[in-house]
Amino acid sequence: MRRELFETEHEAFRETARTFINKELVPHIEEWEAAGQVSRESWRAAGEQGLLGFAVDDEYGGGGVDDFRFNVVFDEELVSAGVSGFGSPLHNDIVAPYLMKLADDEQKQRWLPGFCSGELISAIAMTEPGAGSDLQGIRTTAVRDGDDYVINGQKTFISNGIMADLVIVVARTDPDAGHEGISLLVVERDMPGFERGRNLDKIGQKAQDTAELFFNDVRVPARNLLGEEGQGFIYLMQNLPQERLSIGVSSIASAAKILEITKEYCRDRTAFGRPIGKFQNTRFELAEMATEVQIGQVFADRCVQEHVRGELSIEHAAMAKWWLSELNKRVIDRCLQLHGGFGYMTEYPVAKAYLDARVQTIYGGTTEIMKEIIGRSMGF
Repeated sequence: MRRELFETEHEAFRETARTFINKELVPHIEEWEAAGQVSRESWRAAGEQGLLGFAVDDEYGGGGVDDFRFNVVFDEELVSAGVSGFGSPLHNDIVAPYLMKLADDEQKQRWLPGFCSGELISAIAMTEPGAGSDLQGIRTTAVRDGDDYVINGQKTFISNGIMADLVIVVARTDPDAGHEGISLLVVERDMPGFERGRNLDKIGQKAQDTAELFFNDVRVPARNLLGEEGQGFIYLMQNLPQERLSIGVSSIASAAKILEITKEYCRDRTAFGRPIGKFQNTRFELAEMATEVQIGQVFADRCVQEHVRGELSIEHAAMAKWWLSELNKRVIDRCLQLHGGFGYMTEYPVAKAYLDARVQTIYGGTTEIMKEIIGRSMGF
């Protein structure tokens, strides 16, 4: 089916994104995976090409176009090229809305130019050792002391955690107020007491720096409060649908790419004197996956259209997140099986995709939490 999501300008942008990725990112994939992070030069290069902060006002160096379809194009091209470590989806899709919607004029002047140029890499710190999908279980505290907040606590599994210059920290400013006691504070690199733990050793997405963060009496100026005190939980609920849609978009792009690679493999690989694609079982497997991927793409595109119109519901975003990430996991597993022993070799794209995809059903809210959200929306 012909996709009807994009206009001429999006397809033109796709060529720009693809050229940049192939020139600036793809040649360094193995180097970055070994190092556990990408280079700062790659971030600055992305900024120079206008690939960071699409929706940020042009007065701050952004693209000035609030159209999530540009994010989708860039995310799809990263997946298609097998680039899983460059943290722009987190930067553009997840952090940007917080800064654009909640930052005051002074904060925007301080942070957004560097955000768009690639000089300031961003992250958001929600997850803690004892609080994952349950955001109300957050224990990190931020106590007001004069003109500062003093933050104490620990975060874990924070993407861009090692390289981040700006970290939006989810913390409790009122321990007795439940979800109304949660606020967002921006912690900047080198603030005393802000320490990074190890770059966590994951089974996939090796080039994506993922870290533990520690806050020991970190004094953060009150002017770094993002939005209003006590409204953090509401802000998170407002922005999580785009985060979950972003994961869904990358998931279906991954499934589609690996399916195409597998189709070519089944044409070229022979067994018992003929291509393995000629065997009925292989054809049926490919037919089933092609159907599921087509269904998934149509649903993903429809969700993006709703989001661009400002109509994407929390439950539809949850549906997209869990179903597309689970589909990606299932498709890649079946594709790996069709590759036989070669699929188990890390030099093959299907093996890397298999490892990279596993976390997608976990981060951004687990599959189980997504189903809980949908169930509650049905009145149960």
